[in-house]
Amino acid sequence: MKIAIVGTGYVGLVSGACFAEMGLDITCVDIDHRKIEALNAGRIPIYEPGLEEIVRRNVEAGRLHFTTDLAACLDRMEVVFLAVGTPPLEDGSADLRQVFEVARTFGRHIRRYTLLVTKSTVPVGTAQRIREIVAAELKVRGEEIEFDVASNPEFLKEGAAVKDFMSPDRVVVGVESERARKLMARLYRPFLINNFRVMFMDIASAEMTKYAANAMLATRISFMNDIANLCDRVGADVEMVRKGIGADLRIGNKFLYPGCGYGGSCFPKDVQALARTAREHGYTMQVIEAVERVNEVQKEVLFRKVKELLDNLDGRRIALWGLAFKPETDDIRKAPALVVIERLLEVGAEVVAYDPVAMDECRRRLTGKPVRYARNMYEAAEGADAVVLVTEWKEFRMPDWPRLRATMRGDAVIDGRNIFDKQEVLAAGFRYSGIGK
Repeated sequence: MKIAIVGTGYVGLVSGACFAEMGLDITCVDIDHRKIEALNAGRIPIYEPGLEEIVRRNVEAGRLHFTTDLAACLDRMEVVFLAVGTPPLEDGSADLRQVFEVARTFGRHIRRYTLLVTKSTVPVGTAQRIREIVAAELKVRGEEIEFDVASNPEFLKEGAAVKDFMSPDRVVVGVESERARKLMARLYRPFLINNFRVMFMDIASAEMTKYAANAMLATRISFMNDIANLCDRVGADVEMVRKGIGADLRIGNKFLYPGCGYGGSCFPKDVQALARTAREHGYTMQVIEAVERVNEVQKEVLFRKVKELLDNLDGRRIALWGLAFKPETDDIRKAPALVVIERLLEVGAEVVAYDPVAMDECRRRLTGKPVRYARNMYEAAEGADAVVLVTEWKEFRMPDWPRLRATMRGDAVIDGRNIFDKQEVLAAGFRYSGIGK
């Protein structure tokens, strides 16, 4: 079975490599020549645990290929997946220009029945628009070639994307013809053999399922951050509260960890896009819009806590542990660390940062900003007035507190992810501030 996957970001590259691992012949397509050259040379452009090994193994086996020319390979494909970026526009809506450009290329060059599947996160109704674009291109050609459009949203967590693809909670597939359904069932047959849930539904429901899932998870995070902020004011411990409500089987314990806000490429843009879609249809999603507002305020919480402990921040040295929006990724899109850095620099503080994998990305994003980057967590803390834990990488979980105390100039520890034992930190001679503690 020959498949093309357009887009070699987290979704496209992981999907392509994992489909190849299942024995399919995969061609990954991207308009970025440098990225394709790097992939053909064996260099992986993103950090994702386990991905490099799978890519290398399947390239060597001849099952995984990379190209910049979608048109040239379309006539060999049975299925084409759309996995291009859909970044947010200024009004919060999803930017679908790349999606529609692929649809135009598809319509201009297919020679026989082919299935076009959206894996990118797109608003409800996008598949119908894609169908119209392809049909229009075929009409211009004066040809009648059968095709189908389907939706197969991804539910991959950055940092665990390979595992999520190979052992999914569920596979959601939206189709509108029996022919497309059979083709997708054939594609996902290995998952059916392993008794994973492959859920077929209409396309609009599949498109909505992706947004609804991310919006629900984002809602739980913002809810707990709101609870944590109230805990700070009334003297409660949010960790006790979290355990208490998480024990309720109707609620469960997932995504109930308070912190300094969510970031990344999915939750922020998907929450905004869902709210925007609702407004376009004359409806205001009050809960979802509140989720976004709470999150934007929460990204300021670490700066506020540093200011509370140190008061005047002008000339103070602040060490940041973690830059990525979550562990096991180098993704800093919408990361809370970016907000913290911006606020600290605005008031004249000196920022020294360390992250196991995301520092190069941060350098690119913050070109020209006076941020120093350290080689390890203790170097970042040398002479610091405060250490701020932003990302809960495993190597940060059990610091050598005496060594840290001897290294620092000050004594403030701000725990943005509640991973430290407060009493242990206090006993080592530090002042401690967590989230809701």
